[in-house]
Amino acid sequence: MGKAAVEAYFKQIGREDLEIMLFPVSSATVELAAKAVGVPAAQIAKTLTIHTKDQDIVLVMGGAARINNRRFKDTFHSKARMMTAEEALEATGHAVGGVCPFGLAHPLPVYLDESLKAFEYVYPAAGESNSAVKVKVSEFAAITGGSWVDVSSEPQQEEA
Repeated sequence: MGKAAVEAYFKQIGREDLEIMLFPVSSATVELAAKAVGVPAAQIAKTLTIHTKDQDIVLVMGGAARINNRRFKDTFHSKARMMTAEEALEATGHAVGGVCPFGLAHPLPVYLDESLKAFEYVYPAAGESNSAVKVKVSEFAAITGGSWVDVSSEPQQEEA
């Protein structure tokens, strides 16, 4: 599916103005995406595919954020169990490295973590391992049909 599914999704919701960037290098990890886009890693919107006790979900977080297990369990009444690469591809239609909350193969609930709100714009993948799209955070929930949650912790800083 990849980029074509994302483009079709943007057209379906009337957001053809969202331009998919394709890079000559991989943007499959937060670090690679930050380098390709030219922004801090925290500004990359990483998309996680997760099994909970009751359902599969898509969780989008800031690139530097990590799941806080207590907050996740309080919110979803379940531990987070990451999907395998094969499960993520089956559930979303996007291969790992290009997984995004747009143009999903199957309807999945999308959750946007509060860590994204540190920025005016964030950059999620767009269906390919060398892609990104610039999204205004204030429009992210409307674009994805997602709901805001607070399930992250910033990583602990190493002491010098």
